[in-house]
Amino acid sequence: QVQLVESGGGVVQPGGSLRLSCVASGQIVSVYTMGWFRQAPGKEREFVAGISLGNGNEFYLPSVMGRFTISRDNAEDTFYLQMNNLKPEDTALYYCAADLQRWAPSTEPADFDSWGQGTQVTVSS
Repeated sequence: QVQLVESGGGVVQPGGSLRLSCVASGQIVSVYTMGWFRQAPGKEREFVAGISLGNGNEFYLPSVMGRFTISRDNAEDTFYLQMNNLKPEDTALYYCAADLQRWAPSTEPADFDSWGQGTQVTVSS
């Protein structure tokens, strides 16, 4: 099992930036893919960004490409989501998640086994 704890959310004006952190503990060596997801009120949870831990490949929701960057600090077992040029439509509860079963990267929430508690991001003027 893997335990995940997110932090870094907050309130920011449009055009601003935030960096979310996800500290992982437990069986990190078993993780194939780490992902960031978000869920806005009344909407389904959606994939935002992911990174394959085997080869470092990154993949993104098209609407965040060029604005968001996923990264990893290997020494600290911490994953980050740098979010720049934030827009009101980015407002949501953001979660990090770990896929411990699939070598091929997935963007489906149901394919991820471990989840953090979420951190709120609000983009508003």
